[in-house]
Amino acid sequence: MEVTLITGASSGIGEALAFKLAERKHNLLLIARSGDKLEKHCKHLTDKFGINAQYIAADLSRPDSSNAVFEESKKRNLSVTMLVNNAGIGSSGEFVRNNLQSELSMLQLNNASLVALCHLFLPDMIKSKSGSIINVASLAAFFPSPYMAVYAASKVFVRSFTQALTEECKPYGVHVLLFSPGFTATNFMNTPANDNAWGKTLTEGAYTQTSEQVALEMIQAWEKKKTFHVSGRFNSFATKIGALIPNAVIAKVFAGSKRKKMNL
Repeated sequence: MEVTLITGASSGIGEALAFKLAERKHNLLLIARSGDKLEKHCKHLTDKFGINAQYIAADLSRPDSSNAVFEESKKRNLSVTMLVNNAGIGSSGEFVRNNLQSELSMLQLNNASLVALCHLFLPDMIKSKSGSIINVASLAAFFPSPYMAVYAASKVFVRSFTQALTEECKPYGVHVLLFSPGFTATNFMNTPANDNAWGKTLTEGAYTQTSEQVALEMIQAWEKKKTFHVSGRFNSFATKIGALIPNAVIAKVFAGSKRKKMNL
């Protein structure tokens, strides 16, 4: 059975995306840590839209999890024709004071697991000369962000990797989309690593979209066969302006603004 695999599907953008794709009659394979939430989502989507929705509870911040997801999908005879690497976490604060293991786990989730899932599921797409991969980056992929240094760098990686992968996949008929949302009304900033004074300086007064708005833009960009899309007109404009300014200047301005808000 052909399915769309969505990571980070228990809440936020991933949950909204699952709903909108189920509405469009996609069969789904949902991945997140919370099996209880995924079980409820799958039952709801199956009952409401008459599609097949399955889940695998997996912690993608663990190095062995991507292989486990791949092997389990094979056991169920599922063919992943669309892979959405949406799962991600962030952190806020001075790098030197942040928990090192938490920072490394973030890189495993945001980068290593994303790369692994692409590598595992891509061969079947190439064989069939069809399929899609959507890698979710962030507005932070375009700007160095002091006091979110590792998170922003992880999204720069996603951006660079995905843009290169896009070109590699074109001869095989596999569509790759780099999708970059800005601030979204989710639980992203409510994690222990983000729910602090530094995190609040980042989001205070920021332009924000809902998960549903972001999910809809993602689907529309995919349907139009785009290879790159920044969610929200304001965010798209910001990236274009930012491209004209040296990164060192942006980093200096961002750092100064945050320190001022923190009264440092």
